[in-house]
Amino acid sequence: MLGLMQHGSLTVDKFLDHAAAWHNDREIVSRDADGIVTRSSYGAIHTLAKRVSNGLARAGIRPGDRVATMGWNSTRHLAVWYGAAGMGAVLHTLNPRLFLEQIAYIANHAGDRILFADPSCADLIGQLLPLAPTIERVIFMCDAAALPRTDYAATAFDAWAEGEPAEYAWGGFDENTACGLCYTSGTTGNPKGVLYGHRSNYIHALMTLQADALALSGRDSVLMVVPMYHANAWGMVYSAPAVGAKLVLPGQKMDGESLVDLIEAEGITFSAAVPTIWQGVLQYLKSSGRGLGTLRRVVIGGSAVPEMLVRAFRDDYGVEITQGWGMTETSPLATISTPSVEVAALSPDEQMRYAIKQGRLLCGLELKLTDDEGKRLPHDGKTPGRLMIKGPTIVAGYFGGDGGDVLDEEGFFDTGDVSTIDAQGYMQITDRAKDVVKSGGEWISSIEIENIAVGHPAVAVAAVIGVAHPKWDERPILLCQLKPGATACREDLTAFLDGKIARWWMPDDVLFVDEIPLGATGKIDKKLLRQRMTGYTLPFEAAR
Repeated sequence: MLGLMQHGSLTVDKFLDHAAAWHNDREIVSRDADGIVTRSSYGAIHTLAKRVSNGLARAGIRPGDRVATMGWNSTRHLAVWYGAAGMGAVLHTLNPRLFLEQIAYIANHAGDRILFADPSCADLIGQLLPLAPTIERVIFMCDAAALPRTDYAATAFDAWAEGEPAEYAWGGFDENTACGLCYTSGTTGNPKGVLYGHRSNYIHALMTLQADALALSGRDSVLMVVPMYHANAWGMVYSAPAVGAKLVLPGQKMDGESLVDLIEAEGITFSAAVPTIWQGVLQYLKSSGRGLGTLRRVVIGGSAVPEMLVRAFRDDYGVEITQGWGMTETSPLATISTPSVEVAALSPDEQMRYAIKQGRLLCGLELKLTDDEGKRLPHDGKTPGRLMIKGPTIVAGYFGGDGGDVLDEEGFFDTGDVSTIDAQGYMQITDRAKDVVKSGGEWISSIEIENIAVGHPAVAVAAVIGVAHPKWDERPILLCQLKPGATACREDLTAFLDGKIARWWMPDDVLFVDEIPLGATGKIDKKLLRQRMTGYTLPFEAAR
């Protein structure tokens, strides 16, 4: 027997349709590379996105074709996002911070036909086009006055969209139709394409809007710091319009001063980004003496959040930091560290033990821990295992069949993370499987050591990698990038770590470097770090 309810396809165009119908005048604010702030609204972006759909159709784009973007968070980018997805095309976000060879591989693998880009990417695109023959046309997301001079044909977005009709019939296709394509970072092997469906993105948006998740409302003013090219924009391009939240798009400037300026000027109440962004904001706040105005909540994901960052924002600025976890393959949000009823009853200091974990599972998903043979492991908060996940917002396979069958016999996807899960349901990443330090048959968490080390007043960034050892297979070494003007020695760091980690976890060496490299999404690039450490050997005493 079937239920007697109306049917409506879960397609993402409905989010912007809803915002235009019921939150028409709610502001969308955008700042360009020159710092110029422009103001629009959901109604205006809805009309502009319809013009994009018509322009794409006139250019020969059909459902399933890939439409690429390369740029920062802006109103034009948002219009292209909805204009492509609404007509059944696949919106493919390219990360301009990747190496040219990676971008070319991704564009060719995706078969991108049209590329919408920020003017700041003009030189990069000039190098890309000879390597990406599938790209037929380049449209810069700007007006005619800002159109860069290039030795290849290009069009200004405003002129391209201006004459297009403002009506277009969105949707009307199966809700499982593909709508977005985002590639993994490719830290091992070539990047792989994650192909999102309308239904999966719709469900993900509803999941993230739960009170124990992002908890957005129409009363929020949202600063979307997370780039639109990163991990499906954390779904915020859907969740903010769904509730009619004011949306502030910061463009290319992500330094502490620029973000604090927007937070104060636009009455920001909520934001989300990777830890390195907020560490930069914190350093700026301390040096400038400024505050965070109306900001009350920040969600941080992408890598583990240091305890000192949570405490500083909470104690000094009255801002609650909540840690989330996910990946490109999980749409991305899957767990979040909002307190359970039991944790909420604890003292603030006792709650901190849970705040620095990656959190509890969103409804609709399943998690399990397994050993290397696939045997399930207990959720006791102590036993680490491979983190496996399953659900309607989780990848079932990569675009083009790359990687083959990625699910186990129960339909779970291996995240590549090593984690624990405690009796309260809180998951904590102890390492990436490829980064864990295996010493004497036991695992040492590089993440835990890093998060403690970065709490040292002289340390700006910390990274732990494993180095070959003749007896223990591997031993950890700690690399530190100091804050400007700060000084420290090896003994300072080992004394700081003493008593906070197990004795056998203590790094066998502490090195100070001018820079710890970050990848295209703001995470520590341990692959490059290991390359830089080629030829390093442990001190004689440590290697004995």
